[in-house]
Amino acid sequence: MTSSVRTQPYAVSAPSRRGSDFAELKRRVQHAGLLDRRPGRYTARIAFNGFLLLAGGVAFVLVGDSWWQLLLAGYFGLVFTQLGFLGHDAGHRQVFRSGRANDVLGLVHANLLIGLSFDWWIGKHNRHHSHPNEVERDPDLASGALVWTAEQAVARRGLGRVIARIQAFLFFPMLLLEALNLHYASVRALVAGKGKTRIAEALMLATHFIAYAVVIFLVMSPLHAVLFIVVQQGVFGVYMGCAFAPNHKGMPILRPEDELDYLRRQVLTARNVSGGWFTQFALGGLNYQIEHHLFPSMPSGSLRRCQPLVKAFCRELSLPYAESSAWRSYTEVLRYLHRVAAPLRA
Repeated sequence: MTSSVRTQPYAVSAPSRRGSDFAELKRRVQHAGLLDRRPGRYTARIAFNGFLLLAGGVAFVLVGDSWWQLLLAGYFGLVFTQLGFLGHDAGHRQVFRSGRANDVLGLVHANLLIGLSFDWWIGKHNRHHSHPNEVERDPDLASGALVWTAEQAVARRGLGRVIARIQAFLFFPMLLLEALNLHYASVRALVAGKGKTRIAEALMLATHFIAYAVVIFLVMSPLHAVLFIVVQQGVFGVYMGCAFAPNHKGMPILRPEDELDYLRRQVLTARNVSGGWFTQFALGGLNYQIEHHLFPSMPSGSLRRCQPLVKAFCRELSLPYAESSAWRSYTEVLRYLHRVAAPLRA
């Protein structure tokens, strides 16, 4: 079933089962063994990502100071995003039973390999999971380079107001800067933050940035090196943005006074992206966003098998289940961005 773009929450009147609808769904999912860990699959993913990184490193050295390095820059942008997906799964405790083991895996992938603060991102991401698409509580709805509500749009002034008016047209170009924004937010959070892992995170992040710059400028001339960084970080930002944007943008916006239970809150605010194995690989399993939000600790490889159970359960409750193709999901996001900025063009 495919959704149209919606900006207001549903008035859900379906009767609840005994106790909790979600409890019944979870019972079915557990009975199917979908919450069980999948160590073999994650071992294969870690090995595959390691191979991609190593193969790219060998090619990088062999190509040397050449314009062909720009192709490798795009390749590394794709690989960095795949590493980010694995860090995301570790943050949700999907990989190991041990929280410490998941944290170590996440720190290595986020801080050391791609230059993002694992602790900062997980804190932000967990708040999003608790309050998806809820005004003033979901950090992903905070007014920044883009506005997500009409109230945010009319509050804009100066250059921000000009950008907001045409934000739908600027969305994809602005994603070229998303990696830079994430790096900056990570450093700022570590400088201002506290916590047991702060020193370890800072050391890993510094190691990443220093090694990244030293290796690139040792192998290439300054011009080639700068262009390599621009392309690699640009592809990284666009890929990350394209993986996360379809998940909730253009779906119902909730207000603090909206009283929805956990099941409806997670289902109604999320959108799945339809497709086969390639879509699942390209989006790191985030194309099953509804299932992921309902069961954040479920291994991403089990989400595909979980989807039929969730869709059938939603049909039983007459609960809308949003699923769109990749092309349509991006179209819905752009239309939504254009619509919320309409007061500025009136």
